Amino acid sequence: MKTRNLGINGPKLTVIGFGAWAIGGSWEFGWGAVDDKESIKAIHRALDLGINWIDTAAVYGLGHSEEIVAQALRGIRNEVFVATKCGMVWNEKGEVTKNLKPISIRKEIEDSLRRLQTDHIDLYQIHWPDPNTPPEDSWMTMSELMREGKVRNIGVCNYSVAELERCRAVAPVQSLQPPYNMLKRDAEEDLLPYCQQHGIGVVAYSPMASGLLTGKFNYDNLAPDDWRRKNPSYNADNRAKVSSLLTKLKPVADRYSISLGELAIAWVLKNPAITSAIVGARKDWQVEETANSANIELSLVDEEAIDGILKSF
Repeated sequence: MKTRNLGINGPKLTVIGFGAWAIGGSWEFGWGAVDDKESIKAIHRALDLGINWIDTAAVYGLGHSEEIVAQALRGIRNEVFVATKCGMVWNEKGEVTKNLKPISIRKEIEDSLRRLQTDHIDLYQIHWPDPNTPPEDSWMTMSELMREGKVRNIGVCNYSVAELERCRAVAPVQSLQPPYNMLKRDAEEDLLPYCQQHGIGVVAYSPMASGLLTGKFNYDNLAPDDWRRKNPSYNADNRAKVSSLLTKLKPVADRYSISLGELAIAWVLKNPAITSAIVGARKDWQVEETANSANIELSLVDEEAIDGILKSF
């Protein structure tokens, strides 16, 4: 599978990464119950298809996702680039809050290292900004963890340009993880150009809008505790709008003999600022359905056609 450098002189990541959010199972922002054996099979299939990195987070399943990643990588940990995140902590009731105070980050790194059964994390990322902690304080701690050898690279998720600037005044930022897909393009305005200008790698999450852009999304099949049931982006009106959009995009996908989901991922990857797209899966067949996106090269004519269609959304 094709690889791209994560920022200036950064590690080479495959243009598709395995997203481990959904395999965390049931929690406040879960996708419903999971079968851990199936999750491990999905990870192994991703590796078989050439994907060389996994993106998880401490909070996914309140630690469960990291534990399943560790089980899947038993005996092959050093062959796979593992990224995880900090800054979202929970109490004994499972209630999640943001905390990027240095003391909390240091506790989280030890917990993640233990759950992942490793002595280092390849990419440690701040999950969300914490309005109660100055970015400089959090980022200084992240840079210290890198100097101590507990992490190899440090990055942020969901940060603005202003927040990136404040971090960069303390230490270099290797990567940014923003949401980016055909329906959510805000990053094109300032974030992606800023990252290109300053050599910051970009790993985009939700390239298929968490299922909306696959053409197979069925609201009625969602688990009762699936987070999408509570999110307005998945209400009936928006689903109808997206369905109309997909009808217009289908002829483009058909020209390449690919699915709408593959088209959505390929569209994300055609942006020169993007290092990799994080594609989640809970089953091995889901990985097989999307891995080919790495090989799709959209023509300039089709890129322009897609942009014209998206302007009407």
